[in-house]
Amino acid sequence: MIRINLLKPEAKELPIEEGRREIKPPKMSLIYLLVVFAAASLFFYQRSAFNKEGGLLEDALLEKNKLSNVLGKLEEAQKLKSLFERKINLINQIKPRQQIAVRIMDELSKHIPYYVWLSEATYDTKMLHIKGRALSNNLIADYIYSLETSPYFFNVNLLSSTQRTSRDNQFLEFALNASYVVQPVAESLSGEEVSEVAK
Repeated sequence: MIRINLLKPEAKELPIEEGRREIKPPKMSLIYLLVVFAAASLFFYQRSAFNKEGGLLEDALLEKNKLSNVLGKLEEAQKLKSLFERKINLINQIKPRQQIAVRIMDELSKHIPYYVWLSEATYDTKMLHIKGRALSNNLIADYIYSLETSPYFFNVNLLSSTQRTSRDNQFLEFALNASYVVQPVAESLSGEEVSEVAK
């Protein structure tokens, strides 16, 4: 027998799940797992970077400690250098005046008469101070006159003259001051002496 279906054929409805598969959102546990993994990897990356920086810092501190001796020696060398520079400058300042003291002592001893003794001679900024002893005022006057005839001294003045007694001996203590002029070496030497000095 033949069967005939007089009813209108209906399409079968497919279940929604079968017809169209919907994409379900991932499970929350998977998201948490990814977040934890990302946090852990970030933590380890930061930790390795921190350890690397800490190692570099330790190396820098060790090098600084090694170089602290060098820095200390460098500072000490700088101090020694400045000390030597000051000494050299002092010597360079004193050296031109070295001849002055020699010339003054030479002139003082050239012009001193018998029975006059010098006990002290000091000079500063073109002024000479002389202290000594003599047996009489005439000897002191002769010494003053003799110093004034020198081309190196002028304005020789007697500051004081005091009579003293020692073991029944009488003498005079005197104090003089004088201005002095430093003459250049070339002017004080004759032409022959200059040529000998130049050799």
